[in-house]
Amino acid sequence: MAGSFITVRAYGSGEINALLSRIARAGTDLEPAFAEIGEYLIEATQERFKLELAPNGEQWEPLAPETLARKGGEDRILQQSGTMRDLLTYQITGRVLTFGSNQEYAATHQFGREEDGIPARPFLGLTTGPWRDADEIVEILQDHLKDAIA
Repeated sequence: MAGSFITVRAYGSGEINALLSRIARAGTDLEPAFAEIGEYLIEATQERFKLELAPNGEQWEPLAPETLARKGGEDRILQQSGTMRDLLTYQITGRVLTFGSNQEYAATHQFGREEDGIPARPFLGLTTGPWRDADEIVEILQDHLKDAIA
């Protein structure tokens, strides 16, 4: 070969292959990382319930005056009994993590129901503000892969 070049040789390729195999196994066995992500999403979403914030950082639509009157002046939004907040759950199936609420009225509050005058008050989703859920999720996945090479 004419010109300038370098040659790279891998010595100890058995060790390198073993390391790559561990990383590949960790990449296909995501259940431990998904469980940690699911727990994180529960905590992060419950915190947004306390702050009455949508994942994009916007405050939830205030309660209508008639709703406030029916609730006896209680102004906490989506927290009358706390059931929806307290029963957030996740499920891991293979390479899929599903997170949300199995409460029948959860979709009504997430997306709103115009015909009944119920505004959307999104509570599910990843935050996009100064503290981003995606950053935490990536960190959890990175830690999962780092454990494979430790």
